[in-house]
Amino acid sequence: MAFDTRNGTRGARQPGRNRLEQWGNRRMVERLRRHGDRRGTKLVLVTIGSKSGEERRTPVRWFPGEGDERFIVASASGAPRNPSWYYNIAAHPDHVATELAGERIDVVAEQLHGAERDAVWRQITAAARGFARYERKTDRMIPVIRLTPLGGAESRHRIV
Repeated sequence: MAFDTRNGTRGARQPGRNRLEQWGNRRMVERLRRHGDRRGTKLVLVTIGSKSGEERRTPVRWFPGEGDERFIVASASGAPRNPSWYYNIAAHPDHVATELAGERIDVVAEQLHGAERDAVWRQITAAARGFARYERKTDRMIPVIRLTPLGGAESRHRIV
């Protein structure tokens, strides 16, 4: 399905805009790439920049789906705009991967819509109530993205 969620008109401050947040995200990306996450709730999302064409890495929280699939949420902490990585996936849907604990996995990203999105959203907000608060802060529909690993061993790589 399409990546077609429009920006809203109200919401919280857009995260990741100041240098301290950017520095913290870089540190988290490196830690997750090397060692993983003790709680097992975060991963590094790898996308291709929609304007720059350069590889971008972003730490995101994930939620389990069926089998190996994982769900991520383009909440931007309830900001009125979708996060940059959402537009990166929309521009380059065939070049998405996850990295965690020394392993890179190529994935297929798909935005959920309708009843399927609503069912997964209920599971996400039951597991992490903060996402329900984000939804109340903004007037945009917060996108839910399914990440499904590509089949075969060639889609898995060790990170050096």
